Amino acid sequence: MPKVIVCGRGGSGKSTLVTILAKSLSKRGKVLVVDTDESNLGLSRMLGQNQPEMSLMNSLGGKSVVREKLLASLKGEKTEQEGFFREDLYLDTLPSECVGWNGTIGNLRIGKIEHSNEGCACPMGSITRSFLKDLKVKENEWVITDTEAGVEHFGRGILEGADGIIMVVDTSYESILLAEKAKNLVDETNKKFFVVLNKVDDEVESTLRNELSARGVETGGVIKYSPDINKANFLGKSLETGMQGENVDELVSNIINVMS
Repeated sequence: MPKVIVCGRGGSGKSTLVTILAKSLSKRGKVLVVDTDESNLGLSRMLGQNQPEMSLMNSLGGKSVVREKLLASLKGEKTEQEGFFREDLYLDTLPSECVGWNGTIGNLRIGKIEHSNEGCACPMGSITRSFLKDLKVKENEWVITDTEAGVEHFGRGILEGADGIIMVVDTSYESILLAEKAKNLVDETNKKFFVVLNKVDDEVESTLRNELSARGVETGGVIKYSPDINKANFLGKSLETGMQGENVDELVSNIINVMS
């Protein structure tokens, strides 16, 4: 089963889609949600889970240790362990302190900004890229990666370890431009690409579809505007698939058909 990356502008609803998709897919198998956004703090609450005890970054020794290893690699120096992870990296061999499981849904954080002036997020990007490349996914298992806003992760190369990219487009011109940019970047990688419109009504949906289509970007699914989702998000409550009704089943089926 595939590893997918969810992208979009800030506030477009990436984490909303990740949560709804994870909860729906968890009825079919095992799902790992990977949080790569250094700033977003609310994904665990949306999933209805507690945060994992430790981030993956900290389990590897923290940002400074990871940075030193990256610098050594760039200089061609040998280290005790060439990669960040063991060869037999599966969902059931992940460090228990880094993954919070609730039934068949796991939640793993790559790392967060924890201190002022701690430096750039490059080590987190390197860990994410290595993790997705090295992680082996069995049948009836999914990995859904929630990213930071924009397209910086494309430049970091984390798409290398993914099977496909899901782009979230909300009701903004910036989202339309970003979807066009992402489509062009994805075309360079020969990865699968799927666009989801979020927070739309029927009239806006039609307009967004036309605007995207004119730029060579076709829409694969829709999440309608939901007062229930909106309220749950600002109160920090868990999202449920029932908040979108039958629309979720159609959306998830379309994603499975494209990504599998």
